[in-house]
Amino acid sequence: MTGISIVLRRLGMTLVVIVCVSIITFMATRILPTDPAALYAGPRASAEKIESVRQQLGLDNSLVSQYFSFAGDALRGDFGVSFRTRQPISSDIKRFLPATLELIFAAMILAMLIGIPLGVVAAAKPKGFVDQLTRLMAISMASVPSFWVAMILQLVFFKWLNWLPLSGQVSIETTLFSPIVPITGMGTLDALLGRNWVGFRDALRHLVLPALTLSLYPVGLAMRMTRSSMGAVMQERYITTARAMGLSELQILFKFALKNALSPVLTVLGLTFAFSLTGAVLVEVIFDWPGIGAYVTAAILAVDFPVIMAVTLVGTVIYILVNLLVDLAQATLDPRVKLG
Repeated sequence: MTGISIVLRRLGMTLVVIVCVSIITFMATRILPTDPAALYAGPRASAEKIESVRQQLGLDNSLVSQYFSFAGDALRGDFGVSFRTRQPISSDIKRFLPATLELIFAAMILAMLIGIPLGVVAAAKPKGFVDQLTRLMAISMASVPSFWVAMILQLVFFKWLNWLPLSGQVSIETTLFSPIVPITGMGTLDALLGRNWVGFRDALRHLVLPALTLSLYPVGLAMRMTRSSMGAVMQERYITTARAMGLSELQILFKFALKNALSPVLTVLGLTFAFSLTGAVLVEVIFDWPGIGAYVTAAILAVDFPVIMAVTLVGTVIYILVNLLVDLAQATLDPRVKLG
């Protein structure tokens, strides 16, 4: 199969998954013992008002008709109106999602900059001190609850040392005197694009603690996956040949071995990136980060059905597309990999 046909095939599978997820999510929100029309109308609405809202939202139609209406609107990017904010959900997602992506990108960058080099160093001397230390670090990072880490970081870096801010995306001072002009919705990137250096420093300081908290699990995972993959690669004959030719250990590790060991690491980080869309919820709540996690948490507490369905669909699409990109990148890095 050609590359184009493989991509088309995967996109077809993606559409099937999205349809299945949309049906499950739609049915789950409809079988809950609550009345969406009453929620939308408000707690003091009369029976006539609730019935009017029911007709307005099309809730008096059959479930099949309601689903196809919802699916058709979703294909056009229209997810309806939030019961809680009374704003178009698509606008809310465009406003909140970039902040979450900024947080996840920062966490993944930390995972690559910290986890991969430590995994390579650990693989250089198996069962050595660094190898044992990284093993302990990886287990600890995967086991420690993120909310506990977040509170400890806040206690140390905000309360005791007063180095970093407690929460939020930017400070009030920056908002008043050096406001960041929104371009992409990502505070640090928008400040860079606008050459707002005061805003950039402030946004970066606010990003450090939540990104560090969210990166702990990916760092540990990247560390162990790199160590495991490098351990297998280091047994290959071309590594022995490179040593016999007198190449330095650093050249062998980072120029030859790492390139062939990156494929499974890339796969794991890609899956972790997609998983972090849900994992970021708790981190965003603790750090008062204005992302999609805090938005959907408020929607769940308010039983805001349209928001829950929309965020679920958007998260599914991002998850699947990230997996597709990871597969394509993996096939590019390693020609032996075939996309199925």
